[in-house]
Amino acid sequence: MSENLIELYSNQRTLSGRGSINKLIPLLSAEPQPTLLFCGRSFLNGPVFARLKAGLNDLIIGYEIVTHEASPAEIDAWVTRWRGHVDRVVAIGGGSVLDAAKAFSAMMQHPLPVARYLEKVGDTPLQAVTLPLIAVPTTAGTGSEATQNAVVTDQHDIRVKASLRHPVFVPPVAILDADLLKGASDKVLATCGIDAFTHLFEAFLSSKGNLFTQQLALTGLRQFVQAWPALNRSDAEGDAAREAMMMASWLGGVCLSSAGLGVIHGLAGELGAIKPWHHGEVCGRLLFPFLDLLAESQHPTQQRLMQELQQQLFGEQAGQPAPVLKTWLQQQAITAFWQETQTLSHAEAEWILARANSKNSLVNYSEQEMRTMLMQAWQFTPA
Repeated sequence: MSENLIELYSNQRTLSGRGSINKLIPLLSAEPQPTLLFCGRSFLNGPVFARLKAGLNDLIIGYEIVTHEASPAEIDAWVTRWRGHVDRVVAIGGGSVLDAAKAFSAMMQHPLPVARYLEKVGDTPLQAVTLPLIAVPTTAGTGSEATQNAVVTDQHDIRVKASLRHPVFVPPVAILDADLLKGASDKVLATCGIDAFTHLFEAFLSSKGNLFTQQLALTGLRQFVQAWPALNRSDAEGDAAREAMMMASWLGGVCLSSAGLGVIHGLAGELGAIKPWHHGEVCGRLLFPFLDLLAESQHPTQQRLMQELQQQLFGEQAGQPAPVLKTWLQQQAITAFWQETQTLSHAEAEWILARANSKNSLVNYSEQEMRTMLMQAWQFTPA
């Protein structure tokens, strides 16, 4: 079997380091043009915007507040409101903000409603055109600042969570300032962090991976292990942890764009079409039963990769890799998010299972194995 051929995607410019948000206004000033800001309400109410507000307001023509994963109707409304008036976009926020801005930037250059271009439900190919975008993540999880896809979610009409995907949708500029993570709650830090881990982990185990993506994923996973126990600390160790997680998140975005993801996201994507739950928490909850499946795996490539992963992350340590990893993740987490009560109905589980798949996993997981993952990750309401 020939080695997988990989095409890597990343930003044309990536500004990183604590305080790099201060480069935003000089970047915008260097080439003045009508610019729209996408952000979350917490950013507008926070200290960074207060400090940048005077200079930023001179360089933008308006802003849109994103509070959740954007729907097709919301994206179409933004495009209608701003078409012909905006030449550049800045996105400052978590993954939902960045994805909304990426979808908006693309649809500003396309004539039809966004649903016509979406994976799973669309009927029209995307073109290689989008508005220039500067992406500034304020969480470390999705890696959206480095991916070629923009996630769009409709939980009411067509009940789908799907991507707009094209290499030109990778934001040309990303600003990675780990100080923007300060002030986030333990739950946000942890659930975003486990999202980054899942991107790296599934890309590392992907059937589409090769040396490039596996080594990039290992680099990100080593950064994650450094960061995971100390994300909420207020000292120098906390600063280093948040910077490491920002790097892990960015590398996760690069890896998933090239090697793809696996069964965890095959389930999480469908669940996200019907439940308004945080995507990182969903992935984290599914990760632990998936590690139980891996512990029983006889697949030679999975076994080899898991042994390599354990050696790289924990050195010579006794025990099987998957249980060792599961125990470490749960013991070192800053909050046990997976223990909070969330419920699925049996009907919802069947809806998810009818649409889920193993994506790029090395093993094609059965419906029963995926059902077991769901039932171990959530409480089920009585039939």
